[in-house]
Amino acid sequence: MAGRRVALKAIDWVAFAERVPPNQRGMFNALKTRSDAVAAKLASLPETPAAIDWSYYRSAVAKLGMVDEFEKKFKALQIPEPVDTQTNAINQQEAESNKSALAYIEGSKGRIAQYEQEVTKFKNMIPFDQMTIEDLNSTFPETKLDKVKHPYWPHKPIAEL
Repeated sequence: MAGRRVALKAIDWVAFAERVPPNQRGMFNALKTRSDAVAAKLASLPETPAAIDWSYYRSAVAKLGMVDEFEKKFKALQIPEPVDTQTNAINQQEAESNKSALAYIEGSKGRIAQYEQEVTKFKNMIPFDQMTIEDLNSTFPETKLDKVKHPYWPHKPIAEL
């Protein structure tokens, strides 16, 4: 039955609770309580509905043929189950998000390595108060002024300042 299939999809409440911010704990607890109540009610229902005793209704209803008509319509009744149309789209979005997250992680590892090299460079360099201009220009080449190409102060093009 459809109800049983829905009940089989369990929620990892511990993992869910870890992601809930402290200011939303009350709403989370209300959701969990409501979900547990619905799951308990669903679990208490029988797998198949109780069979209708048509012979009892035939003897109790005065109008002839009415119960037979109801029985025929009841047996012809087909209740459609909802079709899951969103799971595939959600799985695709999850796969794309995982790919982008892995790409971001790889990029972050590269940036971390670059930053660690810079930190090592800063830890091993001469302190600024002991540096000469030559030391500064060798440690930070972007600070070197090109006095031949730009002989007047600030020795750089205005656009680069």
